[in-house]
Amino acid sequence: MKNKWFIKWLGYVKVRIEGRGAERFVNECVRKNLLVWDVKKIADETLVFCMLLRDVKKIKPIYRKNECKLYFIGRYGFPFWNKRLIKNSGFLIGFLIFFFGMIALSNMVWKIEITGAKPETEYILMKELDKMGIKKGKLQFQMPSVENVQRHLTDNINAITWAGLEIRGTTYHFKIVEKNEPKKKGTKAAKFNCEKEATITKTFVEVGKPVVMKNDHVEKGQLLVSGMYGNEENPTVVSAKGIVYGETWYKSEVDVPLKTQFQVYTGNSYNEYFLEFGSVKIKIWGFQHDKYKRSRTESVKHDVKLFGFTLPIAYEKDIVREEEEANREYTEKQAMKVAKEMAEKELKKKLDEHAMIVSDKILSKEIEADHLKVTLHYTVIENIAEPQPISESDIQGD
Repeated sequence: MKNKWFIKWLGYVKVRIEGRGAERFVNECVRKNLLVWDVKKIADETLVFCMLLRDVKKIKPIYRKNECKLYFIGRYGFPFWNKRLIKNSGFLIGFLIFFFGMIALSNMVWKIEITGAKPETEYILMKELDKMGIKKGKLQFQMPSVENVQRHLTDNINAITWAGLEIRGTTYHFKIVEKNEPKKKGTKAAKFNCEKEATITKTFVEVGKPVVMKNDHVEKGQLLVSGMYGNEENPTVVSAKGIVYGETWYKSEVDVPLKTQFQVYTGNSYNEYFLEFGSVKIKIWGFQHDKYKRSRTESVKHDVKLFGFTLPIAYEKDIVREEEEANREYTEKQAMKVAKEMAEKELKKKLDEHAMIVSDKILSKEIEADHLKVTLHYTVIENIAEPQPISESDIQGD
């Protein structure tokens, strides 16, 4: 037959016919336009042939007119497979429940491991993971992508500089790099030297000998608080303790475009869901094709695993967000305000939490090629004391 798949879909039977009218029976079937094929003579007055399942009812009148006996010796095609499946549906349903149950169990999060974090940081991390929906017993298909998890943790937990996530079977393993806490200035040290050029504004010395006063101009590396008392030949060495505040200066250069064109999200979105079998990708939900004129798609893909092995099957969720083009224009006054905010934000990254910006001054500004270029000068009050150990040469007076 030319179209074997179509024949199997409709279903067909194999027939054995015996008797003097066997050949007349087959010939009359052909005259009635009933499809008959693979006709074979296996004995005297005995033929075997195949015919479509849908034509079986049509042969009854022909059968009655001929002296023969008819036997169905084979049943083939989808209708018969379907009947077998229904007959064995209990076994099939049980197998499917077991199979999909094992897939679900193999793709759940059963363990969360964290290395490189202190107990207090680990507690904060677990709270943040809970907010993101990352919990034991949840399907990995419901989890955000690895990249999104790493970015969220790094951006929202101040105590860490980097967070890495590795998925090992049913375990989410987090590797954390914590920030190195800076040495506290003004605590235990042998002496204090000047960290940067400044003018002294205040000194609070609990232990040690101050060698500078208010309004003194000091250079980087200059001694501020000595850790030696008494006789110069045989001094008493102590650990200086205190804080020295100084007025310091910073210069910042900022470039602000007066006209900007960019893409923004409108807030509208929809999801598309796919199953991937090897290189074949099949959409199973979300058929709003080209719903938006402008859009950006974020894909989250999860491989399906079974007993630790990755199957050639994947589940993918695409989040399609609508975008629109936006134009922003600043006046010179508005651009100047933005420039100051940007410069101050960058400056605060360089300062400790106790530093205070007391004044700012515009040194220069110019508009060039639709850009405002500004140079700003900042005056800051901050702790300039830098702990330094006392060397033998300091004690001996060299």
